[in-house]
This record gives sequence, C-alpha cells and structure tokens, in this order.
Amino acid sequence: MRDESMITKTENDLDIILITGEYYDDHPLSPVGVIAKVLDAKGYRVGIIEKPVTQEHFTRLGAPRLCFGVTSGSIDSMVHNYTPLKRKRVEDKYSDATTLPDRAVIYYCNKLKQYFKSSVIVIGGIEASLRRFAHYDYWDNNIRRSILLDSRANILVYGNGEKQILEIAERLHTGKELVGIHGTCILQKNLDPTFELLPSFKEAAEDKRKFCAMQMKFSNDKNLAQEYTNSYVVQYKYPDYTTKDLDWVYSLNYSRKLHPKSLLKMGRFSVVIHRGCIGACNFCSLSLHQGNRIISRSETNILEEIKRLTTYPGFKGYIDDFVGPSSNMYAMVCTRPQSTPSCSETCIQCPQLDKTHRRLISLLRKARQIQGVKKIFIRSGIRYDLAMESREYIKEISDHHISGCLKIAPEHFSNTVVGLMGKDNRRFDEFLSYFTAINQRKKQWLRYYFMIGHPGDTLSEVISLHDIIKKRHLENIEQFQLFTPTPMTISSCMYWTGLNPFTGRKINVVYDYHTKKKLKRIMLNLPLNKSAEEE
Repeated sequence: MRDESMITKTENDLDIILITGEYYDDHPLSPVGVIAKVLDAKGYRVGIIEKPVTQEHFTRLGAPRLCFGVTSGSIDSMVHNYTPLKRKRVEDKYSDATTLPDRAVIYYCNKLKQYFKSSVIVIGGIEASLRRFAHYDYWDNNIRRSILLDSRANILVYGNGEKQILEIAERLHTGKELVGIHGTCILQKNLDPTFELLPSFKEAAEDKRKFCAMQMKFSNDKNLAQEYTNSYVVQYKYPDYTTKDLDWVYSLNYSRKLHPKSLLKMGRFSVVIHRGCIGACNFCSLSLHQGNRIISRSETNILEEIKRLTTYPGFKGYIDDFVGPSSNMYAMVCTRPQSTPSCSETCIQCPQLDKTHRRLISLLRKARQIQGVKKIFIRSGIRYDLAMESREYIKEISDHHISGCLKIAPEHFSNTVVGLMGKDNRRFDEFLSYFTAINQRKKQWLRYYFMIGHPGDTLSEVISLHDIIKKRHLENIEQFQLFTPTPMTISSCMYWTGLNPFTGRKINVVYDYHTKKKLKRIMLNLPLNKSAEEE
C-alpha cells in the first residue's frame, strides 16, 4: 500500500479507490484492509477514503482509472446506528455511529454519482451482500428492493470478495463486460433461461407466502434471478474458495498497524483459521455471506503466520484469538469420497461431517510450541454442542487456551424458541457438567449469550428463561440480545410474515415495543456484565 502522500497524486493515477464506512487498518480482520492488500499484491494502485462526509473527502483522490469500491464496513450501517428498539446509538468509545450515514452504501454511491458521473462503482461487504435481493428492512418495516437499484452501482459483490474484485479489475483493465462473474450480482434486461427465478419483487412485497418462498430459495450455490420493472437482478453462484486461496490471502504482508480509533485493538494479534459456518442458525446471515461450508487454512500456513507474528513490534507472546465464525469448526469437512455428488443436507446434522477436532487439537499443540508464543487464547467462543463430540478438545482448551472464562451461546431454553432459531440445546447440561468438573479448580467459568424476542418468544417464555437461569445459577451472562431482524435471514422472514417458512404455519411474534421493553426488563433483573446491560 502507498502512504498518505498518495493524496497529492493527479487524477487517474490510482486504479481503484475504496470508500469505506470504517477506519482503514492494514490488518487481515479489516474488510477494506484485505481487499486493498489483495489488489496491491496483484499490482493495482489503490487509494482509500475512510468515513467520507464532505465533497472534498470524496473528490480528494480524483477519479480512479478502473472503479470505485464501496462498503459500509464489517457491519450493516442500520444495525451499527440503531438499537433493537430503533433508538439512535450514542457515540462512545466503542462506537462512532454519528459518523456513519444511514444506508451508507447507498449514500456513498449517490455521492459518487454526483461527483463522478461516468465512473464504475462496485459495491460489497455485509450491507451490500445481504441486501442483494428484495429484503425485509426492520427500520422501514417494509420490503425494500435490491440495493443494486437504490445505489445505482454497476455490480455487487457478495460474500468475501477477493476473487471477485480481482476478476472485476482485470475485466475493466481489458475492456470486457462485467457479466458472468461468480459471486456477483448485476442488472440485466434479458434473462438466461438456466437461472432459477425467485418470486418477483412485486410478489415478495405484496404476498407474505411468496416472501417465504423467496427466502427458501436463497442460496450462494445457485444462479438466481429476481424480476423488477423492465429488468432482472441476477446472481451468479459463489466462486469456489479453497484452502490455497485462503493461505494466499492471509499470507500477504499485513503490517497490522491500526488506526488510533480502530475497534481491532483487542484483536491485533488474532489469527483467522477458517471461513464459513455450518451452524445453520436462522437468525444469522453468515451462511448467505461466507457460505455454509467450512474452508480452512492449512496448518502449515497458520503456523507460519504465528511465527511471523512473534517478530512484530508490540507482540508480547499472546495470540489474541483463533478467529472463525466459531473457532472449533476448523477443519470440519465432509468425509464422503470426493466423487460423491454434493448433498443438500445441513452439515451440522450430518454423520459424514468430521467433528473429531483432531486437526484443531494438532494445530493448537503445534502453535503453542512456537518459540516466542506464551499463550493462544480462544476468546470469541465455541459451539459447545460440537465440542461435546470431543472431550479431548474441551480439556485441551481448558488446560491451555482459556483466560478465566469461555463464551458459549445457548441463546434460550424454550424448545419452541430454540427450534425456530435452528439451534439444539439438548447437550447443554452435559457440557456444563463436564466443563465445570475439569475447570472448577482452575477457577475458570463459562459466560453466556442469550437472545430474547426472537419469533416464537413470548412474555411467558422469557419469564421461564429468567427462572431457569436463576435456578441453574447461570448468572455470569456476557450478553443478552433483543432480537433485531437483519436482511435476508430466515428469522427476519419469520418476523415479517408471522409464518414459519419451512412449514407455512403461523408463529407468535412480538412486534410492539412496550412488550419488547418488558422482555428486556425481565432479563435486566439478573446479575449482568456491563456489556449485557448496555445491549
């Protein structure tokens, strides 16, 4: 990457200019940092404009030779700016909500259209990815059309975008059309008959059962299309990311220098070990962003990164975290022969999934033997139901990788609510008993995440949850979250329609804020950590 002197360069000196709603960090956990590093590694000249507000901010680097790339950052701007009760978040040391515009991708793109009418605009990141088709918007309490139309961008990148942005850059460089790029969406007048049609925007907006049908068709693994007036939003299926791809991305020479106000300070020396999630939680958007299969980095590549970290200024021997959607999903791959056709079964329930944790245990043991490493923390939490498939793993992290507490997310104890969440808590007591038995003398404990107000939840269910927590003495609550419907999730579909999209049956949904506040007050009657109270 170039230093700050690049802002004095003349128009068209830069190939690509990235606009981001977050501070830029040269770090593998920074979305814009990764895209910038990947482009730079392939020889493209990259400029970055972070958190632009004024015309001077948007125009200071001139027009790029190829395109602008626009993202709100690592979180949807509406989730970032508003609480679950739709109150504007106040600015504090953990948030700078006042400097991120609502619907940031649309706002940034419209400013670019105003100042650079002929420039190509590429949108990506979580906000673009999960608004690529018609979606329920909690803040409008209505169905919004694809963000491609409102942003007027040329192309949308969904999911992790390294492969996509490199192909887009190459096509723009050689004058080719941006059609048919895996992992992207574009607007087209005519539709290839091989695409699977979703219900049209009009149908999804006017008929809640059609909206459910649309939700059930969402997939990263298909070519999909949705009809709008005189055009279609078309999705080209997601590219195959491999271990080799991830090894390359995370082996680039990140300086790990952070902006003074960066939110990554606690994770500066974290290591990404895999992508994708097999959890199948209905309230989570990861399966339609990173994908529902685990792609893991190689053990050798991860160990090489840790060795490099020991040479960084400021490294004191501690790896902050092993990062993935859940760190103990590393190397959980299908054990069927490669020649077997792919199946549609949910991986987490499949007996062919490798849940032994053998490769992860091996990685942890080798990593902590590296000279200069004092401890590797597992801070972001694990899936305890998967961990019960390997008591050896639970003992391994208890002996070597916990800093006082381990975070887990039972979410709720109502069978109705947990079922609608797509979770299974049947092994919770078993896990709690085993973890307590081997950690009591170490004075290590569990911290819990809970969610209230999810579709299916009621006042009586939350009262029952409160009583169960007190009865079981599960009072070390890290956080309870009031459910926020986010774009394109199954739970948001339930919230909007009042239907279970899998069965078509009606479900209870709490819509009024008076009742939501009651649910919150019940949970606040428990001894909570500060973070839980603030939520």
